[in-house]
Amino acid sequence: MSERSSWQRIARRIRVPLGFLFAAGFLWLARPTWALIGWSLLLVLPGLWLRGYAAGYVKKNAELTRTGPYAHTRNPLYLGSMMIAFGFAVASGSWVLFVALVGGFLAIYLPTIRSEEEFLRSHFAGFDDYARQVPRLLPRLTPAKTGLPPGKFSGERYLHHREYNALIGAAALYAALVARLLLLK
Repeated sequence: MSERSSWQRIARRIRVPLGFLFAAGFLWLARPTWALIGWSLLLVLPGLWLRGYAAGYVKKNAELTRTGPYAHTRNPLYLGSMMIAFGFAVASGSWVLFVALVGGFLAIYLPTIRSEEEFLRSHFAGFDDYARQVPRLLPRLTPAKTGLPPGKFSGERYLHHREYNALIGAAALYAALVARLLLLK
């Protein structure tokens, strides 16, 4: 097994626990203000929406999802996560956290995305064509012409993927930031 594929496997496994560890460090280093919390909502709310919207379309490991937000970017869940994370970096008022986030996303999410693409390429014959039409992360403005019906959001899939946990986590993090702000006065 190559060194790259080993790191990809490790990165996929540690990304969630590392997120909890980062949240603890985040709360320790954060120096929020009301204004920064307000500005952060410009990234966090659309990020939460995008994750929820994508979760209502994706059928993980069952089919190559190419409709809904997946017609604009191959990784709307990760894009939403990045928006949420960078929004909270704004709320923190810490450049150290922002730089740590950028480094963390490059080290963890890029190998994870590549690993998932290898899986999709080996399991779904249309992946290469899809990858030529739809960017990996930054979305195209118009949906790719996939020849498929536009698809439909499924609340059942949203619940199945437990995407509401992102909303609960964001609310808890905002509550902690507000508490820290009030206690720092």
